[in-house]
Amino acid sequence: MASQNMDPAATAASSTAALKGSESGGSAARGSVTKRLQQELMTLMMSGDKGISAFPESDNLFKWVGTIDGAQGTVYEGLRYRLSLEFPAGYPYQAPRVKFMTPCFHPNVDDQGFICLDILKDKWSALYDVRSILLSIQSLLGEPNNESPLNTAAAELWDNQEGFKAHLHLTFQK
Repeated sequence: MASQNMDPAATAASSTAALKGSESGGSAARGSVTKRLQQELMTLMMSGDKGISAFPESDNLFKWVGTIDGAQGTVYEGLRYRLSLEFPAGYPYQAPRVKFMTPCFHPNVDDQGFICLDILKDKWSALYDVRSILLSIQSLLGEPNNESPLNTAAAELWDNQEGFKAHLHLTFQK
């Protein structure tokens, strides 16, 4: 199954570049990633999804800043989070590195903002895009996986929603 996420064109291009001793294969692969990211930006802007957005940071198409609003009916309602998204040269065959920039008290988010989410790890597929990543993280806010907590204190408090909400708002105000 791992082969479904391998990019035969990128593999061939990098092998050719290594043999020729040039960087043409690397820049060709980077160009296809750039094209994909430009396409994803347009799709995201046109989607009309409420509560999510992302844009490249300055002129670097490989680094984005995203925002997620807490979903209605969850303890995160009314809160807005900023995230950083860094895309590797092997994107979309390699997952981006996604991290909360705004402190987030959540069972699946550690103190540095790293997220434990299967689609960003072992369940990554080239079919995912920025939009699906942001929607998945937004969904995770209201439905954590307490079986795999990065923040055990948040996981222990999760069942007591009032106590969790009080702690969450204290954390958000820091």
